Amino acid sequence: MTAKQVLYSGRVQGVGFRYSVKQIASGYEVTGFVRNLPDGRVELQAAARETDELAEFLAAIQESNLGSLIRDFETHALPAPSGWRGFTIEK
Repeated sequence: MTAKQVLYSGRVQGVGFRYSVKQIASGYEVTGFVRNLPDGRVELQAAARETDELAEFLAAIQESNLGSLIRDFETHALPAPSGWRGFTIEK
């Protein structure tokens, strides 16, 4: 299993970004969550059994209409999570 944290900045809050990411996630075998951060960024943490599946999910976010809202993003590897089920929006 592979997992990543992505921190998105730009016009990513108040525009349906988290809901769109959740919808995109439904097309992939990924688990994790997306949430707004107090500093105006959006944090995504996602995991997949296959590295390619996770990479395709992250690419789909960039290639969707959300790509125009993202000014920058940072990606960090995470240890494989235990107990994640589904993909959720956290507050």
